[in-house]
This record gives sequence, structure tokens and C-alpha cells, in this order.
Amino acid sequence: MELCVKMSLKRLESPDAAIESALLDRCRKQDPEAFGKLIDAYQNRVFGFVRKMVPDAEEAADVVQDTFIRAYQAIHRFDGRSSVRTWLFRIAYNLCVDRSRKVDRSPSELRIDASNEESEAFDIPDTRWNPEGVILDGELMTLLESGIASMSEKLRSVLLLHDQQDMSYDEIATVLALPIGTVKSRLFLARSHLQNVLGGYVRGDANV
Repeated sequence: MELCVKMSLKRLESPDAAIESALLDRCRKQDPEAFGKLIDAYQNRVFGFVRKMVPDAEEAADVVQDTFIRAYQAIHRFDGRSSVRTWLFRIAYNLCVDRSRKVDRSPSELRIDASNEESEAFDIPDTRWNPEGVILDGELMTLLESGIASMSEKLRSVLLLHDQQDMSYDEIATVLALPIGTVKSRLFLARSHLQNVLGGYVRGDANV
């Protein structure tokens, strides 16, 4: 059984390429107004990701703030080989990892390289949570949130970037510095985890 669900998320339109390029040119000249427009375009997306990686809302807000501070400080080094969105999420993810290392010294859960990862790509469909597929009532939403929170960070980050932020495998590989095969295998495992968590509820098991 394939289980497709969707988290509630307000999706924002990114600036078109021409507008974003003009903003970047101004940002590289340390124009705070231009950078403020980039913040307006991306801060809700970044916070939506960070909030599910960092349990405390205040700490999550601090991570998002640090993300944009670091981006502003490094904007002159941004070469445009990746999208602004990918670049910002890369900074945000690394800050989440740094925070977790300080709170809980668990390197096996926090590493962003793939030296010990199985790089084989699972053959899974490139689908996102389907908003029309399942109507999320309060109880199912609670189970969904619990299932996501109980994942390891390496699985949760891939799931959120793919299904919540609608990133491609290539983009996720750039954000997390992983081979695409590892991205696919982690997504497969993350979805399997959610299916195990939510399967009983969907089947109507009495003990769920």
C-alpha cells in the first residue's frame, strides 16, 4: 500500500529569474533594502523547514535569523551556480546540524557526508504529498507530525526538502552535499517510516 499525505504549508512564489538577478546585483553592493526583499521571498520557506528540524520555536527563529545574517555576509561570494533557494537552505541546514551537535553529540545522526551511506538509488516514484489524496483530520495530523519528529535528522531533512519544499533530487543533493542515490534511498526510508506510523490509522486499527 502506498500512503500519500500532505502537510499543511503556505507556498510562496519565488521572485522570477530577472528580478532575483537584479536583487542579487544590489545585494552584492551591500544594499539592505534589496536583501530585505530576498528575506521576504524566502523566510517563510526557510522557517517552515527549520521549525521541523529544531523542536523549539524560539531556537528555530534564531536559526532562521542566523541563516540570513550569514547569507548577507557571504552574498558577494555567491556565484549563482545553484539557485538562491538552494543556497539559503544549505546554510540553514548546516546551522541546524551545528545546533544539534551542540545539544546532542550524535555524529552518526548528524553527518552530512555519505561515506558510510548506501548510495544505491531506490526505484521510487517522484511524487509529493497529495493534498486531495487524504483529508487530514486533527488526529491524523498529530500522528503525521509525530512520525516526522521521530525520524533521524538525515531522513527528516530529505523528506521535508522533497515533499514540503518541493525540491528536486538534484537540489536536495546540493543542499545536503549527498549523492543523488543517497537522497533517493533516504526518501524511501523516510516514507516507509511514515507509512509504518500512519498505516494502522488508515486501516482503522483499534489500537492506533
